[in-house]
Amino acid sequence: MDAARLAARAAAVGLDLTVVEETDSTNAALARIARGEDTARGEDTARGRGRVLVAERQTAGRGRLDRSWESRPGAGLTVSLLLQPRLPMSLFGWLPMVVGTSLLATLREVAAVPAVLKWPNDVLVDDAKLAGILVEVVQVPLSSPSVIIGFGLNVMAERDELPERSTSLLLSGALPAALDRTELLGVVLADLVGAITGWEADPQAARAEYLRVCATIGRRVRVELPDGSAVLGTATDVDPDGRLVVNGRPYSAADIVHLR
Repeated sequence: MDAARLAARAAAVGLDLTVVEETDSTNAALARIARGEDTARGEDTARGRGRVLVAERQTAGRGRLDRSWESRPGAGLTVSLLLQPRLPMSLFGWLPMVVGTSLLATLREVAAVPAVLKWPNDVLVDDAKLAGILVEVVQVPLSSPSVIIGFGLNVMAERDELPERSTSLLLSGALPAALDRTELLGVVLADLVGAITGWEADPQAARAEYLRVCATIGRRVRVELPDGSAVLGTATDVDPDGRLVVNGRPYSAADIVHLR
């Protein structure tokens, strides 16, 4: 990865970007910066739109529902973005879907893969996971709340390097240009900043845009709940609060399995 070229691309859209060889978790590292606990990597706020941390390797990467995320160095993109949305915190619940919609659109355009979203924001190709997203709110005293947007994208990973039901751009037949991680991440970040700016300008538009690309709607699903129970049914909608509606009931904290 060309860190200097990538930093220049990020700076063009107001992002202060750093590439490191290894960290525990890019989300955790940016959370420490936001709280002022890690001044070695810079001030708690970056000039411009936000701060980006890219790691070639994570030793304790996490995804949704506290699942681990691992990737061979050089095989993927492991990235987190710290920023302060210019909206009330009551609307932050839609940010994971805004990020998912943006990443999906970029991958369809740049890589020409038939990607779709599984609620809330897993990027799938042929029902195999290509990318995962984790959005966390960081509360800092005497400051507006910040969010950390973390995502892992499998780029060059081979089948034997991936968990079950996962894929990579390489395995999905992506256009060769999309396998240049520096160029790909530059486009992803630029598109993401544009999507977030658009959401801030018109928060209500996010739901319609998301529903157009969410493959969970209309599918038979299994809703796996935090208490270990499960519900079978048909997903019919995502409500204005971002909750998935299954059998007429909304769910906000659950793992969704698409059933055939």
